Amino acid sequence: MKAFPKKKRIFCSMPVKKIDLGKRPGTFNKLVFLLNVLFAFLLLLTCISPYIKWPIISFWSPISLIGPYLVLANSVFVLFWIFKRKKHVLLSLSVLILAYFTQGKLLKFNYSDNPIADGEISIMTYNSHSARGVRWSRNPTYSDEITGFIALENPDIVCIQEYSITMDDELGHYPYKYQTPFYSGKSRQAIFSNYKIVETGSLNFPNSGNNALYADIIIKRDTIRIYNLHLQSLVVRAGSFKREQPQNLFRRLGKTIQKQQQQANLVKDHANKVSYSKIICGDFNNTQFSSVYHTIKGDMKDSFQEKGFGLGSTYDFKFLPFRIDYILADPELEIMSHKNFNVRMSDHRPVMASFRLKE
Repeated sequence: MKAFPKKKRIFCSMPVKKIDLGKRPGTFNKLVFLLNVLFAFLLLLTCISPYIKWPIISFWSPISLIGPYLVLANSVFVLFWIFKRKKHVLLSLSVLILAYFTQGKLLKFNYSDNPIADGEISIMTYNSHSARGVRWSRNPTYSDEITGFIALENPDIVCIQEYSITMDDELGHYPYKYQTPFYSGKSRQAIFSNYKIVETGSLNFPNSGNNALYADIIIKRDTIRIYNLHLQSLVVRAGSFKREQPQNLFRRLGKTIQKQQQQANLVKDHANKVSYSKIICGDFNNTQFSSVYHTIKGDMKDSFQEKGFGLGSTYDFKFLPFRIDYILADPELEIMSHKNFNVRMSDHRPVMASFRLKE
């Protein structure tokens, strides 16, 4: 009987596919999330610091200076996690919602190019940098440019910080003025008005070259107190980050902001004793995320928050725009307009708002 050859067994070495029990985030996503946690925590700290007076929170007060950029960073994280379709989006989104309700809007869209109407009173605040321009020049033409700009806009009331006496003649068309005496040793401020000034004074910040003025102005039959503030200067330039160790810079900024807070308390206590309507404006040298701003503002209205447009930047620090110049008004005054001027005659930009007396 013929034997049949045995058949060879053929083994198929097919790769066995592992069952994916859920994708784990990659190393890149982990790193992004760690950064997200850091920036979300810093923004959270910035939001709560104006309301909590614990020493450890006060130590972190300089973080308020970068509040706007913490908002921007967290917004980028939100967009990133939305693109990735990850629930991590909830982290930054939650902190941004908190920032919105505690700090107000950072970006406004109330643009209006309407001229100031009859019956409205306009007020401008401007740190003129002692009329030395943006590069610390002593060219006298900067004084003429600034006063020419003010004359062109023609506000009813002008509050100038770091005022220069070279501007006196060009602003002579204002019938009323009050300015810091030259012998005071303080940074000079000035208040000019088309309306009658009946009372004036200086707050004389202790142990500081900065200062604040106030003037009572009669408008129609009402008296309005105008405060012109120049709070403690930060004295931080772009080169500060190269010259100083980070810990020394942070410590110095902390001491400066503590002095700003003392000055803010002095201003608020002084203003609380005034029985009639008030406008507080000037250079606060800090952002809307700071306890300094919140102390002075209280229940007053911020003209930018009411009628502003865009980011409202008033000071350029390299590529980081800051809103540190403000016009605040009591609730009895109706804010009608707000405008930031994109002109570079000083290291600050002028801000103008208009208001009217409620009937």
